[in-house]
Amino acid sequence: MASTSHSEKDGVLDPYAPESSITTTYSYFNPISPFTDAYDRFAQWRTDLGLPHPGTVENLQKEVKATHLSNYIFDGARADLTKSLSANPLFQVTHSFALGSQTLPSSYNFGAIFANQQIFLQGGVDHDGNVNARLNQGWTPNNITKVQAQFSSQASQNMVQLEHDYQGQDFSVNVKAVNPWPADLTGIYVGSYLQSFTKNVAVGVEALYQRPSPDLSELTTSYLAKYTSTDKSWIATAQLQTAGILQATYWQKLSEKVEVAADLQLIAAPARRDAIATLGAKYDLRLATFRAQVDSTGKVSALLEQRFTPAFAFLVSGEIDHLKNAAKVGVGVMIESTSLTPEEMGMPPQI
Repeated sequence: MASTSHSEKDGVLDPYAPESSITTTYSYFNPISPFTDAYDRFAQWRTDLGLPHPGTVENLQKEVKATHLSNYIFDGARADLTKSLSANPLFQVTHSFALGSQTLPSSYNFGAIFANQQIFLQGGVDHDGNVNARLNQGWTPNNITKVQAQFSSQASQNMVQLEHDYQGQDFSVNVKAVNPWPADLTGIYVGSYLQSFTKNVAVGVEALYQRPSPDLSELTTSYLAKYTSTDKSWIATAQLQTAGILQATYWQKLSEKVEVAADLQLIAAPARRDAIATLGAKYDLRLATFRAQVDSTGKVSALLEQRFTPAFAFLVSGEIDHLKNAAKVGVGVMIESTSLTPEEMGMPPQI
């Protein structure tokens, strides 16, 4: 007993005692310390690798979608009138009109946006009384909770979606629930994980669980891969579903003003076999943006957005379906006005 270290006398650790005696006492009172130490070493090892953030599964094909016309094409006539009432926090209202479309009925929508550094609020109501709302709450720079809702006179179109994003240093996690009902766990549940393995390669997985009724459920899984060039001038992605559906995309920035993108979708299910290829390009000019697209179904489309002033833009859209011998044309305007002074907008004062 004479060999007992003075560092343990009266239960007080001596900072000058040998390291072995301190470690023994620390481990005795903290049985989980080996696990926390192992995790700290693993976290430090991952930090030393310098892996980049891979993005999110939702934005896996973000660059391709921004280049193609799928989210921008329209037909008929449309007008968007936007007025900014405040810059910080941001508050603006929008009146949107759509007329003469071959595929959609004429409509009017009133929308409003409020945003600051932590909260993003967006809401809208159309002429039929349908209401949609969206809330993004940022708890920390890495944690964001999202809520979306849609309410209509038809009960089948009502929808509530709950979502949470976590952005790690080299990974991202997303969980989502659509129309969840805690009593019988019905609804649609989605979970995804994307991890960087090297500075260029990221892989991930997404699981979709559907439970429309207590006695009926289905689980599908998708596997994801993303390759980003070292200079970030081109990105290739692939998404494979267990049902036999493959989607592959490629995006490249040819210059500061020109981007091209390709998308290939293959369906090899037992009941259906099909394939669609799409090729598009985007040109950013000084006061205009031009998009063009062609696909394997015989459709050729284009969209020109010309800005005559920072507050006024004119849009022309067209699509030709050679197989169906049909065509669509759309024209639109976007007008932005503000009640803010140049100083409030961060612009230099006019002399």
